[in-house]
Formats: sequence, C-alpha cells, structure tokens
Amino acid sequence: MSGATFFPKPEISVTNPASAAAAMAAPNPSLFSGSRTLAGRLTDAFLAVRSETERRAEPLTPEDQMVQSMPDASPTKWHRAHTTWFWEQFLLGEHSPGYIPFHPDYAFLFNSYYVGVGPRHARAQRGHLTRPGAEEITAYRRHVDAAVVKFFHDTSDKMLAGLIPLIEAGLNHEQQHQELMLTDILHAFAQNPMAPAYDTLWTSPAPHAGSGWTRLIEGIHTIGHQGDNFHFDNEKPAHRVLVGPVKLARGLVTNADWLAFMDDGGYRTASLWLMDGFAAATGEAWEAPGYWRKTADGWQVMTLGGLRPIDANAPVCHVSYYEADAFARWSGKHLPTEMEWEVAARAEQLDDAFGMVWQWTRSAYSPYPGYRASQDVLGEYNGKFMVNQLVLRGSSLATPERHSRVSYRNFFYPHHRWQFTGLRLADYGA
Repeated sequence: MSGATFFPKPEISVTNPASAAAAMAAPNPSLFSGSRTLAGRLTDAFLAVRSETERRAEPLTPEDQMVQSMPDASPTKWHRAHTTWFWEQFLLGEHSPGYIPFHPDYAFLFNSYYVGVGPRHARAQRGHLTRPGAEEITAYRRHVDAAVVKFFHDTSDKMLAGLIPLIEAGLNHEQQHQELMLTDILHAFAQNPMAPAYDTLWTSPAPHAGSGWTRLIEGIHTIGHQGDNFHFDNEKPAHRVLVGPVKLARGLVTNADWLAFMDDGGYRTASLWLMDGFAAATGEAWEAPGYWRKTADGWQVMTLGGLRPIDANAPVCHVSYYEADAFARWSGKHLPTEMEWEVAARAEQLDDAFGMVWQWTRSAYSPYPGYRASQDVLGEYNGKFMVNQLVLRGSSLATPERHSRVSYRNFFYPHHRWQFTGLRLADYGA
C-alpha cells in the first residue's frame, strides 16, 4: 500500500497494451508523423482508419453484417455505411464544391442522431434494411474514400489545416464505431445456439497480476483534458476537484471474485441492489454476467473466439452498473468516482487501466463546470446525452489502438452490459 500523495501529470497518450490480441491490433492514425506533405499525412491517417473498419468486418458474411440483435446494437453493414456518411456529409458535402452524394437516400438511412442534418431512419429498425447490401456498402465506401483522398490533394494546405479538427473528429468517430462493430456482433452471435466465433484464433489479452490498494491522500487535483491534442468536447474544460482520502484497487475484479459473489447468492439478495437494479436482474433473470452459460462442464462464456470456459483470473466482463454496484456493496466497498479513477490513472497506479475492460464509476455523466457544446451540428455529438447515464473510464480489448486517454469519458445506461464492461473497487475506510 502506497501512502504517497499523487500529483497530476501532463496529459499522456495511452494505448492498448502490447499483450492485446493480434486480432485487435490497429493502425496509428497520426496526422503529424513523417515528412510527407500535409495532404499525404492526412491521406495515410484516413486510409489507415478506413482500412481498420474493413479489417474488422472482413470475417463476417453478408448475413452476419445485416443482423440487429437488439435496438441498442446496429448491424455491421450500418456501421460501415454510417461512418462513410459522416465523411460525405461533414467533409465532402460542406467543403468540396460540386460533390454529389453517392445515393440520394443514404443520408436518411445512415444518419444516426444528427437532428440538425435532417430526418433519419429509426434506430431500432436498422436491421430491417436488407438493401442496400454489404457489397453496395463496399462500393459506397470506395467512392467516398476516393473522393476524400482527391479532396485532400486538391485542397490548399491552409484550408486543410483549418479542417484538421473536423478530420480528427471523423477519424475518432470511426474508431468508436470500430469498437461497436465488435460489441454488436458479439451480442448477435451470443443469441445464436450454435455459438459462432467471430475469429476462432482470437485470444483475450493477458491481465496483470494486480493486487493490493493504492491510496489517494486528500488533496486538490486537476482533471479533464489538458493540452491541444485531440479530445472530445466532454473531456473539457480541465478543472480542479477535491479527491480523497480513498484507496483504489490496483487490479480489476476477476471472474473468480464474481463466482464467489454468485455462490453467496449475490443475484438473489435484494439488500445488495438498487431498486431499479434488482428489478432489472429479476425481470431479465440475471444469474451471471452477460454471455455466461452454465453447462455440464461448468460456466462458459461467449467470446469473440466462440464459447470458452471461464478464466478465473481474467477480469469479469459484460456486467451492468447495477451488477457492479451490487458487487461493490457485497464486498463492503464502493465503486470509485471518475475523478478518483483519473487521478490514480494519471499517477500510473492502476493495473490494466486500459486495454481490458471499461470500468464503471459511480459518477453521473454530466457536463464539467463551464462546459459548452460547439454551436455547429457536431455539437450534438456528446452534450445532448448528458443525463441518466454513468461514466466508464479506461478502454477495452476492443478499443482501437491510440483511442485511449486518461481523460476519455465513455458513458452508458446503468442496465447496459453488452459492452466490454467491468470494474475495480474503491475503499473509503481507514
């Protein structure tokens, strides 16, 4: 146990650990590396991210790409089309004179929630779109890719420099959908009695043997994004917070820990649960984390590699906030706040903070003091969701490389558990 006081460190770029599965490897979409022209660097970054989307879709059949297993998920085909529409709408449509959209109906079909852009197809009905097919979406992507690359090379450096914030937002937006492609197809495959594998060679990243606690002495710290490198608007403004005294677990809660919770009747003990959480657990008959199946050979879990035995040492995954909160109460502990998590992560005191599972915090997803959404249509990106959701920190095994930051704020509703979500504990005792 450390008794040192932690002081904020400069913003650092955090990537997935080298132990992440090879199937999850991703390119580095840096806009500012190398000695090529600005157009060349933008082209390299753009095509690297676009290629990663296609690499993640490559193992899937056209039938796989169409399925929508629940309203919260989207078909792979839709993700591929929506990220293409984003470039067509916000870059080509607004900045490339004379550009003609690939298809007049695609703006309606593949807009997600941008009310300022126009009407859109209902989210829960995306799986009804048998047409356009996967090959037509491939043609759409190739058309837009060629138009974007041509735009980069036909446009002055001065104009391109002014568009870098939009281009970076587009790259990071597509990376978010790359993670959703894996979470959504895993949910779909988990509904299939045949338990198909996304990739039979997939392996989970190996966890660190984290143990013990790290202490945050009471003090004032700065959290939020610091610096001028890319960030989403919900990570700012940086501001000061009072944190501690508190201890955070260095390691993540494991499957072995969760089995003990289950064996002790954790899912049946109402006193451990928030009222809405117990209603969700009983109404949906939860008796284990998402994708766990009880077989004659014991508990197994549906993974990107198919159905596999539970690894007792691996971090528990696919648990909702309600489950995480109940587990913390059963343990006699709490979930950390997002402020506590960030202070500890900046001090590099958390094992597997990145690249394993997103970690629930007990912080409501709300604006930081002084937050202002941008006034253009991209202002709809984060701000309008700042209610009724909880913040998760870190990143998961499905998060693209270089899409992780200590200030990154993910957010989901408390009942959600189809994401790669887990937890670590906080202790406010002596």
